[in-house]
Amino acid sequence: MNRKQCPRFAVRALGLFMVIFALSGFVSAEWKEKVLYSFQGGTTDGALPAGGVVFDAAGNLYGATQQGFGLCPPIDCGSVFQLSPPMKKGDPWTETVLHAFTGNSDGDGNVPVGGLIIDKSGNLYGTTGYGGTGDCVVLETKVGCGIVYEMTPPQTKGGAWTETVLYSFQGDKDGYLPVGALTFDGVGNLYGATEYGGGYGSCNSPYYQYCGTVFKLSVPKTKDGKWEEKVLYSFKSGTDGANPNGGLVFDNKGAIYGTTYAGGNQGCKYDASVGCGTAFELEPPADKGSLWKEAVLQRFSADEGNPWAGMIFDGEGYLYGTTLSTVFRLAPPSKKSDRWKETILYTFDSDAYGPQGALIFDQAGNLYGTTYSGNTFSGTVFRLKPPNRDGGAWTFGILYGFTGSPDGAQPAASLVFDKHGDMYSTTQKGGTGSCSFYGCGTVFEVNP
Repeated sequence: MNRKQCPRFAVRALGLFMVIFALSGFVSAEWKEKVLYSFQGGTTDGALPAGGVVFDAAGNLYGATQQGFGLCPPIDCGSVFQLSPPMKKGDPWTETVLHAFTGNSDGDGNVPVGGLIIDKSGNLYGTTGYGGTGDCVVLETKVGCGIVYEMTPPQTKGGAWTETVLYSFQGDKDGYLPVGALTFDGVGNLYGATEYGGGYGSCNSPYYQYCGTVFKLSVPKTKDGKWEEKVLYSFKSGTDGANPNGGLVFDNKGAIYGTTYAGGNQGCKYDASVGCGTAFELEPPADKGSLWKEAVLQRFSADEGNPWAGMIFDGEGYLYGTTLSTVFRLAPPSKKSDRWKETILYTFDSDAYGPQGALIFDQAGNLYGTTYSGNTFSGTVFRLKPPNRDGGAWTFGILYGFTGSPDGAQPAASLVFDKHGDMYSTTQKGGTGSCSFYGCGTVFEVNP
């Protein structure tokens, strides 16, 4: 496979992805939305949020931006931010920049690609697509291969957060350009994916080498020890997957599940040069030191398009996810010799299409997500209600449609619930910032 194009997140970062803005007179009739913060870009604020947001125990929100704070080749530097809720109702949320990335010239990362995850102690973990100590080169410029980083909260209130580079990718047989959110296992090890690297296949050569990896970062064995990285699987393109999305999930036996943007079947209608993507399982080895084993659960068809995000489990072992055209469910095999069975729960139409974030469940079994575009709106928040009877259809509804600056536009991340059932996430465009005609992005809240 030969993909002579920019990485998916870089296309969005450069503003080259299709932007369809709303007619100003349209609003959603079902849920209410509020912009909590509009990014301003430049050298003092972030722009173009990377992934969604996470809560800490005090109700603060955290996230990352791909742009802002000057130029770090090949694009921008980016940031990690905190949004603190108002002390009294009606006051604005307060943004604090926790870290501005400085790029590979300082051994730091730049251009965060996925959202953050948070541990029980309030430490934040994320990735950047570029920077670090690796020797990866784009257009004859050394840009680094990306990093995994940790943000540690201050010991005293009001103090500075501390960024630590846990690992710098090296490219080639190692990973290159980590994407999507990281995932914890039960003992605190980190798992994620890189879009390139791994040593196999030809995906976007000569600009980016090889077809991506799934990796593990093991917690140090001693207090001041180093995190240890291991590539668990390298994708080979063709009928195998290529360019994994991150956002991995575990089952109760320790197997890992995820999606790849490309690979699988060739000639996808959204991009004829690549396959339509896959859903995969990585089975852990029975013996320590042996290789993980990959199984392709689903090769997506040309009508479905490519998945941009990972999958989630329900309580019965079914997997749910999205492609550019559909919401799908994968049913586990009833016996070992059977295959996983795909069911299309919903096919998007012109009102809402192009989901790029993972789905979430509420306690009633409803699915929620976002779409990047729509003919009426500049992206949407949607809900899928399960049928009342076996074999019935899921019911799709747009909860909110974004209308562009000063409202948000083009959501491309997962949602997160607070304890009241309100949902929060980011939009890549819109807001009051002046990065371009389309704004610098927002953090928003939606509620019934």
